[in-house]
Amino acid sequence: MVKLTINEQEVEAGRDSTILEAAKSVGIIIPTLCHTKGLEAYGGCRMCLVQIERVPRLQTACTTKVNEGMVVFTETEEINKARRAVLEFLLINHPLDCPVCDKAGECLLQDHVARYGASEGRFAEGKRVHPENVNDPFIVRNMQRCILCARCTRMCGEAQGAYAISVTGRGAHSFVEPFSGDRYNCEYCGNCLTVCPVGAIMSRLHRHSYRPWYVEKEVETVCGFCGVGCTTFLQMRAATIIRTLPKLGTGVNKGLLCVRGRFGYDYVESEGRLKTPMIRVNGVLEPVSWEKALAYITTRLKDIAKRHSPKAIAAIASGMCSNEDNYMLQKLMRFVIGSNNIDSTARLSYAPAKTYIEKIFGTAATANNISDIEKSDGIFTAGGDPTAINPVLGIQIRSAWRRGAKVVVSGQPGGLGNFIDYDLNSVPLHEETVLNTIVIGLAEMKGYTGKNPYIEKKIKALRVPCEPELRATGVLLENMEEAIDDLSRLKNPVVVVGPALLQSGIPSKNLFLVAAIAYLIDARVYLLSKKPNYRGLIDMGCVPDSIPGGLPVRPGQIKLKKGVTLTVPSDKGMNLFEMIEGALDGSLKALYVMGENPVFNLPDREKTEKALKALELLVVQDIFMTETTRHAHVVIPASAWSEKDGTMTNLGGRIQFLRKGAAVSTGRSEWRVIADIAKALGMNETYSDSKEVWEEITQISVLHSASEYEEIKGVGLMWPYGSVQFQGGAEDFEVEGLEILPEVPGRKTSEGCVVPGNKLYLLPERSLFHSGSTTRKSKAILSVSPEPYLAINTVEAGRLGLCNDDTVWVKTARGAAVVTVKIVMDCPEGVVMLSNTFEKVNFNALVGYAVDPVLKCMVLTDNEAHIEKL
Repeated sequence: MVKLTINEQEVEAGRDSTILEAAKSVGIIIPTLCHTKGLEAYGGCRMCLVQIERVPRLQTACTTKVNEGMVVFTETEEINKARRAVLEFLLINHPLDCPVCDKAGECLLQDHVARYGASEGRFAEGKRVHPENVNDPFIVRNMQRCILCARCTRMCGEAQGAYAISVTGRGAHSFVEPFSGDRYNCEYCGNCLTVCPVGAIMSRLHRHSYRPWYVEKEVETVCGFCGVGCTTFLQMRAATIIRTLPKLGTGVNKGLLCVRGRFGYDYVESEGRLKTPMIRVNGVLEPVSWEKALAYITTRLKDIAKRHSPKAIAAIASGMCSNEDNYMLQKLMRFVIGSNNIDSTARLSYAPAKTYIEKIFGTAATANNISDIEKSDGIFTAGGDPTAINPVLGIQIRSAWRRGAKVVVSGQPGGLGNFIDYDLNSVPLHEETVLNTIVIGLAEMKGYTGKNPYIEKKIKALRVPCEPELRATGVLLENMEEAIDDLSRLKNPVVVVGPALLQSGIPSKNLFLVAAIAYLIDARVYLLSKKPNYRGLIDMGCVPDSIPGGLPVRPGQIKLKKGVTLTVPSDKGMNLFEMIEGALDGSLKALYVMGENPVFNLPDREKTEKALKALELLVVQDIFMTETTRHAHVVIPASAWSEKDGTMTNLGGRIQFLRKGAAVSTGRSEWRVIADIAKALGMNETYSDSKEVWEEITQISVLHSASEYEEIKGVGLMWPYGSVQFQGGAEDFEVEGLEILPEVPGRKTSEGCVVPGNKLYLLPERSLFHSGSTTRKSKAILSVSPEPYLAINTVEAGRLGLCNDDTVWVKTARGAAVVTVKIVMDCPEGVVMLSNTFEKVNFNALVGYAVDPVLKCMVLTDNEAHIEKL
């Protein structure tokens, strides 16, 4: 530590601290324009000039390091005169249009001029003129107001890693412009909006409609779009969100947001929101009162349980809902009705991957702090583009690469394309061979530690690929060997696993191979989660084989502090796929679906619709009419993410508060509606708020038993909650096809590699802009991504004679659709990609699925595609 004096006040600061940081630590505020949290010191604006004893000239506080015995003054006449001069120079060209500027009231330049002066200019020359640009759907540029602090360009490059904008021109004709020219062609994270200190870069969504004094309430909460759990602030007026924004340095996101988190919130204000319950009468859904709807549900559930047993009733939980919502649904099914039939769409990939990885390494294997990714010296990713599925986690990988970390990507690199050392993007059906090669190579270089005999035994059973098999991957052997060499040298590595790894080939082998890589290089494992609370719903017991806290289902009783005893059913529960089969064969009679749309989100739509039509009772609780609610016997309005109080658990295992910005438009949150149904079915407990639900969770869940509600404040509560030592050890596990490798003969690619004949495979495109079907209700998101497209690479497009914006037929064994073409550079040969967002054209309507016998996850089938140009 270093001792210095600032404004005659003794200050103690770290040796690497700047004067600006040291002053702030004791409450002395030095004005800045170019400096902001999260960016390197720049020293460009000269507003932070300070006087240092025995130093002849004024120095910038943001770049000058502290020294022992240093004496600093931050407010003298000389300093104030210099700051006033800086502001006068800035105002030479800055328009004096504060009354109509959208930044008025939160403009740093306005604040500094009010404090230091320069209210009159001495320059008679006219101001520079630059036309305002409003041609972008999200961002308005008024470069006449730009003060060239370079905050936006540094944020775009240093923090976001997008490098989409730059300062162009010279002298007084310097402006910030996107490389794409007129309109931005970027990730639309909007983080440049956060840091612009003036009104040069503003949100088009709030143009002429926002002022800081309009804000009646500001609520800190968690973003409701993906599993990162970014901290965001809702600014409210008249119970309506008028803006969402981050605060630099706060939360796991450190003040960064993605396009969905910043602009996609408007779906909660959609006119299509469900307002009242509905019951199907003579084939038509008719509005009814809450009392009538809940009474109907209760009566029908009682009747079905009596006639067929509780095993005939099931529920689907939601990764979009809070821990309290999911716990209450689990309680209704397991402890009130008496059925273990509860699951969610986490079953498709996330839940099986989490179970499998934790069986190999132990319970804590996937509970890791997201911010630690940035500090790692190497990252291996497989199974999807992190910058699209969990964008802020992807930014951590970019940041690690810029700091010198080695990044190895197996699969489509996507938004990591410019931040990787090794692109091991194989042709279809051959990723397994690439992973197999890496595992064998690492085992030869690193050897075995003996820590986990189960995984080591299986690694030794792997077959070494022959030369034709290696060539068939489309990845150069030299690249694989260099990647293996660099991976073997890592000291603090990370492995990131995406959902695509489980959806083709042999899922258990693919996941085992990635786990083997993590084991051999001693890496932490992160599972990408496209929904915000997949991990939380699993912890809440919304799986058929475990109760809240992760303990396996065993017949018996659980005692609560109030003297209440809960009985765990003995019958084996159905998973999501078994529910579909059960509805078809008649063993399942009733299904309660909360915040989920299985008709849209599961492949083989015809099968899912047939199953739902066969049910005696289908209850759907959602915020919109969806493909699933159209088959429901009862529809219950739900609350949106911004209307909830409760908690969520992010993909790394951090529990955070979800806080309500506005009252629930329907008047009732999900957990409260379910609690009312449970009460009518015999539950004794009552709850006044979500805190009381959480307190019951801590009584039932051994995982959460030592956690206190108040401990969740701030950055949340990280695993292990309250220092509970709840960690199972490694176990033996099953892997299919250890000694086999894919052998698919076919045509040669442009690089001379082999792919399967002239076949094309249709795979899901995981869009940066969209989050399932939710964002199709967001006018803001639709303004930048309004319609589906078929992604294809240049080689396949050339072979088929296709250009951008051509219209084609996409045909599979399951169906056909008409869609426009978009040529994408990193789409592998032999593959075309389609999103699952839009109602009329979507991926799941064109493919089927099978259930993997080991992981019980979804494996895509019938996805061979034929493309015809119209």
